[in-house]
Amino acid sequence: MFRPKSILIVGGGVIGMCTAYYALRKDLRVTIVERGPPDHDCCSLGNAGIIVPSHFVPLAAPGMVGLGLRMLPNPASPFFIKPRLSPELFRWLWLFCRAANPGHVLRSAPLIRDLSLASRACYEELSQLPGEDFGLTKKGLLLLCKTKHHLHEEIKTARLAGKLGLSSEVLTQAQASQNAGIPLDIAGGVHYPVDCHLTPQRFLAAMTETVAKLGGTFSWSTPARGWKVSRGRILALQTERGEMPADEYVLAAGAWSPDLVRGLHLRLPIQAGKGYSITLPSPRYLPALPTILTEARIAVTPMGQSLRFGGTMELAGLDDSINPIRARAIIEAIPKYLPDFGPDDFRDVPVWRGLRPCTPDGLPYLGRVGRYRNLSVAAGHAMLGVSLGPISGKLLSEILAGDKPSIAIGALSPDRYL
Repeated sequence: MFRPKSILIVGGGVIGMCTAYYALRKDLRVTIVERGPPDHDCCSLGNAGIIVPSHFVPLAAPGMVGLGLRMLPNPASPFFIKPRLSPELFRWLWLFCRAANPGHVLRSAPLIRDLSLASRACYEELSQLPGEDFGLTKKGLLLLCKTKHHLHEEIKTARLAGKLGLSSEVLTQAQASQNAGIPLDIAGGVHYPVDCHLTPQRFLAAMTETVAKLGGTFSWSTPARGWKVSRGRILALQTERGEMPADEYVLAAGAWSPDLVRGLHLRLPIQAGKGYSITLPSPRYLPALPTILTEARIAVTPMGQSLRFGGTMELAGLDDSINPIRARAIIEAIPKYLPDFGPDDFRDVPVWRGLRPCTPDGLPYLGRVGRYRNLSVAAGHAMLGVSLGPISGKLLSEILAGDKPSIAIGALSPDRYL
């Protein structure tokens, strides 16, 4: 009698849930193991919810090292590294410096574009499923530039986007204000019509319900502790609730992934990049489409009748405490672009924080590991976890089912830093 292959996915965030969905669609048996409860908070829930084919430049890009060094002394800057003695951090920074070059961008941009466009198509398909109303809105994305210097830089990126087949439009201050539907104090902007947005909480809730309906099972509040192995195979995941055997294992634990494979003698260089967001339930103005305040590196996304402001990158390890200096920096930057908002709009509004899993080259880890025949990794998506969630899950499901991945992902190998 035929017995479907069993898949155990470690991590119940967007990446893990999308992997579960597509694996179930291939008639695989799926169990999701999540360290948190059913209403757990993951790093995707509070993010900007933007699907961004326009973001084809990896985090490790020319100029990022210098930018980081200039921002380093200022704890309120968009990018900040918390000083600490950490060999893992030092190695990550060294690998980041090596990757931040024009050649890496030219090699990576077409792949990121293909993944993003494929993920966007997946979102369109998912939005047509019964009960999958997660607020998918296809109005594009506005990049708003406070200074002419940054506008010129964004225009250069827009020209590169054109070479990759991604359309864009450069806008004056008046045109950008008209598109956004709110007053703006900027030099100009760039509109990418291919981008879209959704509400992350609604998406994750809808996917969790769909996975359950398809027969997926969940083990909530079950922290993973290690692995039982033999002769190049994983025999079971060791958890606080005992051993959990399966045929195949997928590690989708975000910023916690490196700790979970350390006992397997695998290296997954990842630094947790803490981000913050503040969501106004009833804003005085609601933009017509999401925007990014480029110099401040803040995303502004309408989600139903609420408005979310999110940004900053803080490398502080697995520290999920809220730094009030960084939260305040977001609030203080907003009126410089959106003059009708002020500090009083954010009074008594809670601040959310999440730990994004950042790789040194800005590309996620996606695929099987070489040392263990039945272990795959889907982690390290940084700020693109929501954007690339569906295509990551779809590609992993193809690998798990023994099919050839529909997109060549050799550059995303989890073994590339061994």
